[in-house]
This record gives sequence, C-alpha cells and structure tokens, in this order.
Amino acid sequence: PGEDNQFIAYVAYPLDLFEEGSVTNMFTSIVGNVFGFKALRALRLEDLRIPPAYIKTFQGPPHGIQVERDKLNKYGRPLLGCTIKPKLGLSAKNYGRAVYECLRGGLDFTKDDENVNSQPFMRWRDRFVFCAEAIYKAQAETGEIKGHYLNATAGTCEEMIKRAVFARELGVPIVMHDYLTGGFTANTSLAHYCRDNGLLLHIHRAMHAVIDRQKNHGMHFRVLAKALRLSGGDHIHGGTVVGKLEGEREITLGFVDLLRDDFVEKDRSRGIYFTQDWVSMPGVLPVASGGIHVWHMPALTEIFGDDAVLQFGGGTLGHPWGNAPGAVANRVALEACVQARNEGRDLVREG
Repeated sequence: PGEDNQFIAYVAYPLDLFEEGSVTNMFTSIVGNVFGFKALRALRLEDLRIPPAYIKTFQGPPHGIQVERDKLNKYGRPLLGCTIKPKLGLSAKNYGRAVYECLRGGLDFTKDDENVNSQPFMRWRDRFVFCAEAIYKAQAETGEIKGHYLNATAGTCEEMIKRAVFARELGVPIVMHDYLTGGFTANTSLAHYCRDNGLLLHIHRAMHAVIDRQKNHGMHFRVLAKALRLSGGDHIHGGTVVGKLEGEREITLGFVDLLRDDFVEKDRSRGIYFTQDWVSMPGVLPVASGGIHVWHMPALTEIFGDDAVLQFGGGTLGHPWGNAPGAVANRVALEACVQARNEGRDLVREG
C-alpha cells in the first residue's frame, strides 16, 4: 500500500510460544528481533488478533467501565477530567488548591501530568496528601464522588507499588501510571494491585508516538491499546479526533471500540484487520485529551458517546475567571450537550 515494494504480510504463531498472562513476553516474541532484521527496510505491526484462549490468561482492566460507573455513581454521560497545569513547578499545597477548585467547579476528575512523579519541588507523598484533602473537601461540598489521578509511576516497581499503597491508605479512588515508559511488567503488577485493593487505574500513553507515529515503521497504536487492555487499565488516552494531537477519525474510533466493546468485527476501513473477541474481559474508557476545549464539546459527545473521559487541561485552567469557573463552563457545556442529544437533536449539524 503506497509504494511498489511495500506489502502487507499475515503471520500466525502457535500459542505455546507465549508465556501465559505476560504482555512483555508477547511483545518480545512478536516485535522483538524481527524489527532489526537487515533484509527489511522498515516494518510496521498494524494489528494483531489475540486468541480467546490467550486472553483468558490475563486479568485485564482492574475494574472496567461498568464497575467504574457504579463506584463513582455517574451514569448516562461522559466523565470530565482536567490535567493540572502548569505541568511542573507548583508546590504540593498550591497543586492541591488547583485540584480542589476544578473538582469543586463540577469536574469528576483531575489528573497529575505524566511528567509529575516525585521531583525536588514537590515530593510525591506531599502531593498525595494535599490532593486527598482537596478531593474530600470537594466531595463534601458537591455531594458527588470525586477523584484525582495520583501518578504512581516511579523508577522501580517497588517504589511504584509503595505509592499505590499510600494512595489506597488515603482512601482515594484512582491512581495513574505511564504504561509505556513504566513498562508492561510494572503496569501489569500495578493493575493486579489495583483490582485487589479497589483502586481504579488511569493509564497515560507517554512515549507512544515514538512507537506509532511513523507510518512505515513501528506499530500502530491499536496494538498498544490492545496490549493495555490485556495488561490492565481502566482509562487510557486515545486521541481526540479534534484538538492538538494527531488522530484520524475512523481509525481512532476503530481502536476506541477495541478498548470498550466485547466483540469487534474486522473492518479494514477503520484499520481493524481482525475480528477480535474479548471473551468478557472488562472494557477500558478512552480518554480524549490534548488541546480540546469547551467549543469541541458537541463534537466530542457525538464522536465518543457516553463511555469516555473528556479531559480539558488548558481548556479548564485557562478560563479568564479562574479554575473553578473553567470547570463550571465545561460541566455546563457537557450537561447541555447530553440533554440536547437525549432530546433527539443533532449536535453536529446544529454546531
């Protein structure tokens, strides 16, 4: 496709070549040495079909879409999030203040930036404490369940689990992990911990573009998305279709379905090369994030439907009146779009 000397190859592997329940081993075998093969100028893994027998050896997402809605008591609409900006430089106390303002204004979640781990200006434990305080204060004032994705990503698996344990002790509902930079082994361990301890797990895909951006080499994000569903996560960033980061509409919707649905039919027009049966493995909520703002709301509700998290970073905190009014604006816009849709109006046509 595209060039004369470019071909699509279908390769099948016997199941016994793979260790059960290990995304790490699956990738070592499928996208290992072959990508450095001299005879190939470039190689791209577009899709893979994971057989039901192999899927059954994985735990998958800690909770999944339905259980998350039950835990949060939020139904019939997308969830709203916001990444706290500036990314780096705030003290823990001021960071917690920004979290509180956003949640108080009507968002469901706020999010640690993927770069926020434990830096000299804000150590992780201080951040966790102040964010927990913000969550409880906002919950008390709004009567809604709130969350903040506390980034547990760390330099070692042991330290990562230590942070997740501390989050659980604070009683917060959700933690976060950068699954590509952290690695699949760490991610799967964290996902198991989260299920055992009732924590939701938000997954950020930092580094994905290194792997998936070149059209002729690497692997497509739908493969990374499938791998994440096996490894485990309740939310994952999945492009926006509108906004500042790339993503073509049909293709994006293709892997959004692969994340959410139990059974996805082969459809080459959406980049889905194989019919995938997830054999009742819980679904993952796609997160739309990156350069989106309140004017994108009608399009986003139309494109993603109810089962998604819409994240506005600068689109909330950039409000001229402050963080809380920015959050209010997003919540009002979302409720308006959902109401209009429920009344049978066509948001995209009306603009």
